Amino acid sequence: MKPVYFISDAHLGSWALEHRRTQERRLVRFLDEIKDKASAIYMLGDMFDFWHEWKYVVPKGYTRFLGKISELTDMGVEVHYFTGNHDIWAYGYLESECGVILHREPLTTEIFGSLFYLDHGDGKGDPDKGFKIIRSIFHNRACQWMFAKLLHPDCSMKFGQSWAKRSRLKRPDGNEPPYMGEDKEHLVLYTKYYMKSHPDIDFYIYGPRHIELDLMLSKKTRMIILGDWIKAFTYAVWDGEHLFVENYIEGESQL
Repeated sequence: MKPVYFISDAHLGSWALEHRRTQERRLVRFLDEIKDKASAIYMLGDMFDFWHEWKYVVPKGYTRFLGKISELTDMGVEVHYFTGNHDIWAYGYLESECGVILHREPLTTEIFGSLFYLDHGDGKGDPDKGFKIIRSIFHNRACQWMFAKLLHPDCSMKFGQSWAKRSRLKRPDGNEPPYMGEDKEHLVLYTKYYMKSHPDIDFYIYGPRHIELDLMLSKKTRMIILGDWIKAFTYAVWDGEHLFVENYIEGESQL
């Protein structure tokens, strides 16, 4: 039985990062090292810092990453791709050309006898009204149509990449706020609430906070927030008995 891997938040192509190509190569090397070991890989959102597809145009770059995904799916490895808040504008290219299974909503699925709740997690439990307004605009079909049809792709990509860069650099050192504690962390509060009506779920795995969190919420239920692939290079692996959370170190990690 081949294990299942989980990664999230690579933000490939970010204008806020100096060594974008090195970061992509590291991710691709990781995927190459697990290609013969994995039965499935779940990518829980924001693998790109900004991704937008048009009918006949996709962003340039990312050739190593997209090629490796295509190789994996050609080999029979399931690649599940969850849209986050930086790559919601996926309209079929990743599915038709790279063979991924695209998820726009949370997924509850059984893997090797245990029940998983998988989601990017952005906005879950967050009371910030400003964020909710922006999120509703990004998901609005009319706004998406105008962005795609009324702007040249060069302008659209520049706007999206600049927006993402400003969003990251407005934080101290470009880092996410630290863990706020079990009684304040939005995703923890959301999960505790969701657990009340879904007591059968064993594992909750999320991505968007860019912090590493591994928390037992009950004797049965475990919650994980995966770190990013910018600084932490975190992945989780489930073999049917144990769920491990590790940091990938080139040349040292035993995958």
